[in-house]
Amino acid sequence: MAKITVQAHPGAKHSEITRCVDEVWHIRIAAPPVKGKANNMLIEFLSEILDVPRSHIMIEKGTTAQRKLVAIEGLTRDQVEEKLITKKQLLSP
Repeated sequence: MAKITVQAHPGAKHSEITRCVDEVWHIRIAAPPVKGKANNMLIEFLSEILDVPRSHIMIEKGTTAQRKLVAIEGLTRDQVEEKLITKKQLLSP
């Protein structure tokens, strides 16, 4: 099981990975931070990028904070980081 730290930035126009600084992934989320909507969108976004079911992604710490510890079942940390880096590069202008 891989664990990554995510700094979520809710309320964006669209969801995207912006950068990784000191092993913290900064991700804009296209949902408001209201009633778990941003957390649900974050899980959905990561599920699509990492090609794993939503049920394999869990926010372990920080459900009400911007900085979150996210656990991903079925992938190693290296696999997760490789997919996030690849996706960020594909989306960069």
